[in-house]
Amino acid sequence: MATTTATINIASADLTDNALNITNTATLNKKGNLVGLDTIISATKTFTSGSAVDLIAIAGFTGTAANKVYIANTGTSESDFFTIGIQTEEIGRLYGGDWMFIPWDASADDDITITPSVATAMTAEYMVFS
Repeated sequence: MATTTATINIASADLTDNALNITNTATLNKKGNLVGLDTIISATKTFTSGSAVDLIAIAGFTGTAANKVYIANTGTSESDFFTIGIQTEEIGRLYGGDWMFIPWDASADDDITITPSVATAMTAEYMVFS
């Protein structure tokens, strides 16, 4: 049985009046049981166009599963970004060094799209757990 664990640590010495340090860990399991999620996709892709494309298509995924998606902008630019969307909804922008980790329903027409802000080489890494 696979065991997939996600951990986040948020720390800052100057975000609040006092130092901030929050850590949380979750074991990611398939829907309705204690079986760990499997890595279905693990990839890096470089884009050289400013056009929107499907980064992760729903084909092969179950909408009722406990899917999780990780996407990161591996660049360092403070101005170039990826716009991430589901269907026609923009869910956010990932600037250089930014990342996201979200649950994903993978229902009909819920492909995850990515749009680079510039037509020069930008690289994203992504993983899907299902």
